Amino acid sequence: MTQLSRRSLLASLAAATAFAAVPARAAQAPAARLSSQDQGDVLQVQRYLNDIRSLQSRFQQFTQDGGVSSGTIYLQRPGKMRIVYDPPTPVLIVSDGSDVFYWDKQLQQLQQIGVEDTPAWFLLRPEIKLTGDVTVTGFRREPGVLRIAMAETAHPDRGNLTVVMSERPLELRQWTVIDPQQKQVTVMLEDPHYGVTLNPDLFVWIRQTPGAVQ
Repeated sequence: MTQLSRRSLLASLAAATAFAAVPARAAQAPAARLSSQDQGDVLQVQRYLNDIRSLQSRFQQFTQDGGVSSGTIYLQRPGKMRIVYDPPTPVLIVSDGSDVFYWDKQLQQLQQIGVEDTPAWFLLRPEIKLTGDVTVTGFRREPGVLRIAMAETAHPDRGNLTVVMSERPLELRQWTVIDPQQKQVTVMLEDPHYGVTLNPDLFVWIRQTPGAVQ
C-alpha cells in the first residue's frame, strides 16, 4: 500500500467537493426505495447521529488506488473538527465551526474553505436530517451492519457519503466519500470514544510553523 496522495486527502472527510466546479442547476438526487423497516432503521440512525456531540478516535484512511494513511480525529458538533495525520503524511486539518483549514507542512501551504462546502458538514451540522436537503440514495442491510448512502438533494453532482453502522450496538464505524470525479476515500474508525470532553483549543486554527507541535 502507498501513502495517500495530497489529492486523495482532499477527497477525504474534510475537503474534497469544494474544489470541483458545480453546475448551477442539477437534477435532484434519486431516492432509494425503502421498506417500512428500512425507514425505521434510517430514523434510528438519524437519532443516533444527532446524539453524537463529540468523538475522538484513531482512524485508517484508504483510497481506491491503494493509498493508506492513519491518524487521530477529534469531532465536536456543531461544526468543529481536527484531523491529525501520522507521519509521513504532512497534513493537519482543522474546522473551527466556520472554516476548514488544510495545512500541508511539507509544502508550507494552506487552503481554506467554508465548512458548509465540504462533505464534513453532514456530520458537523447542528441537526442531522436524512430528509429534505439530504436524500438517502442507497440502503443495504448486511449481517450486523447497515450501509446508508446519501447525497445533497439539490446537488448530487457534488459527490456522496456512505456511512457504515454496526447494529448491536448501533455505532458509527466507517464512512466513504465519493467526490465529483468519482474518487473514493474510506475512513475506518478504530476504538472510537463518543461523548468525550475535548479541549476547545483543538478547534482553534493557529498558523503552523516549522517544528510546531500539532
